[in-house]
Amino acid sequence: MKLLFVNHRDVYHPQAGGAENVILEVAKRLVKRGVDVSWLSEAVGSPPNTVEGVKLLHAGNQVSLHLHSLRFAREYDVVVDSVAHAVPFFSYLVNRKSIALVHHVHQEVVKYELNPLTALLVRQLEKGVRSYPWIISVSNTTKRDLVSLKVDPSRVTVIHNGIDHSLYRPGEKSSTPTILWIGRMKRYKNPLDAIQMFRRLRRRATLIIAGGGELEGEVRRAIQGESNIKYLGRVPEEKKVELYQRAWVVLSTSFIEGWGMTVVEANACGTPVVGYARGSIPEIIQDGVNGFLVPYKDLDAMARRVEYLLDEGVMREFSRASYQSSLKYDWEKTAEQYYEKMREVAES
Repeated sequence: MKLLFVNHRDVYHPQAGGAENVILEVAKRLVKRGVDVSWLSEAVGSPPNTVEGVKLLHAGNQVSLHLHSLRFAREYDVVVDSVAHAVPFFSYLVNRKSIALVHHVHQEVVKYELNPLTALLVRQLEKGVRSYPWIISVSNTTKRDLVSLKVDPSRVTVIHNGIDHSLYRPGEKSSTPTILWIGRMKRYKNPLDAIQMFRRLRRRATLIIAGGGELEGEVRRAIQGESNIKYLGRVPEEKKVELYQRAWVVLSTSFIEGWGMTVVEANACGTPVVGYARGSIPEIIQDGVNGFLVPYKDLDAMARRVEYLLDEGVMREFSRASYQSSLKYDWEKTAEQYYEKMREVAES
């Protein structure tokens, strides 16, 4: 089977993130199952031609890739359009065996990130996802949001993202209470909420913020003079794992997450999460087991839950439960579900 993933970025793109990691983890496992996998993305820099057995193809830019993708899509048995940036690639126009991989629905998010006119256009284009004959959703929440766009629910298969437990595993905790916020510095992810919440705490602790993006300058200005808040910028994978392991609690403050990857990563490292009850987060956090859910923007409630977890005995108990809860997610299980879906589509 010849399979093509289409996504704006590959893993070597300077802005690569969660969606790219999902594709790589799935694609490299499909290669081991005998699938001939290619990955088409924007031409940026001079990346290698392969990664983990996956062929990397490059063409165009953020806009023109949508035209190039139609040319490439004709040549494959199955095409997976990764709708990571709202606007689909519409490969079904040239290849009926096309699947939309939807990470989350952007109808509300674009209001945070784009000017009103562009947001209106993008919201309309995103609705084109309803014409795909098959759709993979990374969460039940995203499936529900797709149905709200009048997508036929029978076309949607939910396949949760996995986790690499050989990499994300429990380690030594910091000797002093440590809180972690990690993610891309996007407005809808609300990194400044972590700082405002931290200032409400009565217990002494350290807040570590990690990640790069457009709000980096605002974060740096917000923590000037704060000796107990550290901003690390974007960190490599090994450092990210260490931060998760040493933290006593991780914060999730996004307006929406199609799949709360940082929650699963934190739990796999034995760290509970306090998060807003938005998007897919309530699918992952079992309140009072592997963390706590609080209402959106209720910083006082978040501070109370964080303080509770800053008791070492409580933290240790939640740490064990968090790790156990993460074991239901695994990239091998995820890849097998993708493989079965690819075969179904190829044989249809």
